[in-house]
Amino acid sequence: MFRTALRNVLAHKARLLMTVLAVMLGVAFVSGTLVFTNTISEAFQSRSAQGFDEVDVAVTPRSQDAEGDRVGRQPELTESLLDESARVPGAASAIGVVEGFTALADQDGKLVGGNFGTRGGNYWGPEDPRYPLADGRAPRGRDEILIDSETAERTGYQVGDTVRLSVDGPVLTPVVSGVFTTDDGNVAAGGSLVLFDTATAQHLFGKVGTYDEIDVRAEPGVTQAALKTELDEALPGDTVETTTGERLAADQAETIAASMGGLRQGLLVFAGISLFVGTFIIANTFTMLVAQRTRELALLRAVGASRRQVTRSVLIEAFVVGAVAAVVGLVAGIGIGAGLRSLMGGLDAPVPDGPLVVTPGTVGAALAVGVLITMLAAWLPGRRAARIPPVAAMSSVHARATTRSLVLRNTLGALFSAAGVAVVLAATTMDGSDGQAPMGLGAVLLIIGVFVLTPLLSRPLIAAATPVLRVFGVAGKLARQNSVRNPRRTAATASALMIGLTLITGMTVLAGSLQTSIDKMASAAIEADYVVSMANYNPLSPDVAETLRRTDGVTATSPLRNAPSRIDGGTENLTGVTGATIGELTDLPVRGGSFRVGGTDVVVDAVTAEEHGWRAGSGFTVTYEDGARQRLTVAGIYEGNEMISGIMLDTATLAPHQPDPVDMQVMVKTADGASESAKDALEKALGSNPAIRVQDKQDISNEIAQTFTLILNMLYGLLAMAVIVAVLGVVNTLAMSVFERSQEIGMLRAIGLDRRGVKWMVRLESLVISLFGGVLGVGLGVFFGWAAGELLGSRMATYELVLPWARMAVFLLLAATVGVLAALWPARRAARLNMLAAIKSE
Repeated sequence: MFRTALRNVLAHKARLLMTVLAVMLGVAFVSGTLVFTNTISEAFQSRSAQGFDEVDVAVTPRSQDAEGDRVGRQPELTESLLDESARVPGAASAIGVVEGFTALADQDGKLVGGNFGTRGGNYWGPEDPRYPLADGRAPRGRDEILIDSETAERTGYQVGDTVRLSVDGPVLTPVVSGVFTTDDGNVAAGGSLVLFDTATAQHLFGKVGTYDEIDVRAEPGVTQAALKTELDEALPGDTVETTTGERLAADQAETIAASMGGLRQGLLVFAGISLFVGTFIIANTFTMLVAQRTRELALLRAVGASRRQVTRSVLIEAFVVGAVAAVVGLVAGIGIGAGLRSLMGGLDAPVPDGPLVVTPGTVGAALAVGVLITMLAAWLPGRRAARIPPVAAMSSVHARATTRSLVLRNTLGALFSAAGVAVVLAATTMDGSDGQAPMGLGAVLLIIGVFVLTPLLSRPLIAAATPVLRVFGVAGKLARQNSVRNPRRTAATASALMIGLTLITGMTVLAGSLQTSIDKMASAAIEADYVVSMANYNPLSPDVAETLRRTDGVTATSPLRNAPSRIDGGTENLTGVTGATIGELTDLPVRGGSFRVGGTDVVVDAVTAEEHGWRAGSGFTVTYEDGARQRLTVAGIYEGNEMISGIMLDTATLAPHQPDPVDMQVMVKTADGASESAKDALEKALGSNPAIRVQDKQDISNEIAQTFTLILNMLYGLLAMAVIVAVLGVVNTLAMSVFERSQEIGMLRAIGLDRRGVKWMVRLESLVISLFGGVLGVGLGVFFGWAAGELLGSRMATYELVLPWARMAVFLLLAATVGVLAALWPARRAARLNMLAAIKSE
């Protein structure tokens, strides 16, 4: 039986090629994902570990929880703590670390390192062991900085050049006094690092006389653990905590691994979809191969082979096919992993240098996935073949599925579909995250149910195409009959395409609806002409709002200033605004009272008011972050949204209680409304700062649209793999169908159907099957998009369903294109059959 199985594999090389390709693509996706994520994770971990070479023990503030009416505040690492750390037994030196966001502009005025990759810090003393100087000298005073060597190479800056940068808004123009080298992982990933002298860094980052961290070096012969023990005994444990450099490196490695885990999980989901789609192809292939060899298997049974041996022979074939596909897929996956790493470098997202990492786990996963998926898909056809009695197989009475099996299949499909619809509908009535898991379960049940019901659905849906097929005469009629001749095979072929289009359509519907809803929210809530903010969403200096207020043409401004507080024993975030102008800059529906902000009068969004049981006229006591208490009055209750919500009070009331006030955004209204000239004037007033964004409502909408478009394009690209696998499935099915119908095609040719008619017959059959899968996929995708929107819409008052008719038409056109392309080779093969040889074939 083993020799028989190997002989069958070698005898059907061409027929198994599509199966090998389908499995290979899925395995390549899995192994490529693992190689890529392992490689960049290892590179970042190695680079970040080097960054802790100069740290034996790090001293950091211990987080303080809010209690009672006290607002939780971060303890400060003072100069005295630094001196005390340096004096403990076993300590050779101690360095105070200060860091924060620093936006550096290149020579064209553009932000270097991306919105989140530009950092700043302090250079300690005349020689900082963390940052060896490659050129120049240490910075002195506010007008000098150091830049890292990779940034210097990318931007062309040299020692003596004047640069433009910003920390929290206002533009600074220091001179580059030197260039340093670093093992900082952020710089290796394409970011930039700017260093000031310590006093300047403390001033710019709002940490005068304090540090973010104290790094302590041990004397020779003193272990990190011993130094940590000494520091724990000498320093106040209630306000600071200590961590060894080894632990920091390990934590950093875990953080990097976790971040890579999210990327890995996302990519593996799409690899799983490709493999799931490929399972249909494999099952189809082996079902047809087994059906073609039914008499052969019956003879084996007649001469003594058991059912188990017959099943085992089919599984051996699947094992060989799966093993070959897995090995080829692994090699291709290694290439994909290397290509993805190079692609990141080309997209201005470089990763540190390092070897390509192919772990034993990656090899094992690739082989296991390829072999197991193939054997699992082949098990049912093999088992079905083994259960056919030898006499029945030889007389071909096994060919048709029994009425009982079809009734059972349709019943199961109906039950799964009904359960899936019920669970999805129930999930739409739940709140936010509570409904995500039930909706996912319902979606899986419904897809399984529709897949099981697809043979039943194929007849009426394909029959709907009859009027169109009549235009093609005999070829069209034959194509329709061939499409419904074996509904199970048609269903398995169409289902592969259905799953890919379901996901694509659902995501498109949801993204389009969310985009429209957010556009409505922005236009409805904001009356300001412009919103000014930092490019990386960091806080703005209050100087920015003051500069804008004094700019010519500006009629009204208001910052949105966040501040923590304690109310009724709980933590609440306050939003400071300019009370005299906030009503002019926003248009928020008022549910009660009046929209009046000033003095002790505040306005509160409806959700917060309901949580506290407040109404217009209610009073409450707030404890500010400096510990002061004040009685405030709710003047009005407004309807908040994702952009504006919370407790609004006048900045004149809030500012005296903020040690370091900062703004998240500044809203601006101009005399002539939004225009290019007004925008240019605001940007110039802010020093043409690359770190600051000046956006009108259309800019906000476009930014959101770009985010959705980027996500959708990534998803389209990943799901394209599933569509490619589906194309292989259609090609595979048609090719085997042509082989099965060789005798029939020969008879048709003999009675007058020409080669062109045969080609059209096969092409139209492929087109009908593909459009059948496309219609099911688009229909399910619209349903899932609607359901997911209903779940998300419970949190968005402006949410509305938007059906992208044009894109759905494109998806159906894509399905038709798949059908046309997939039929090219099978149609040509069918047309070139020798009619006499085909008639004599068995």
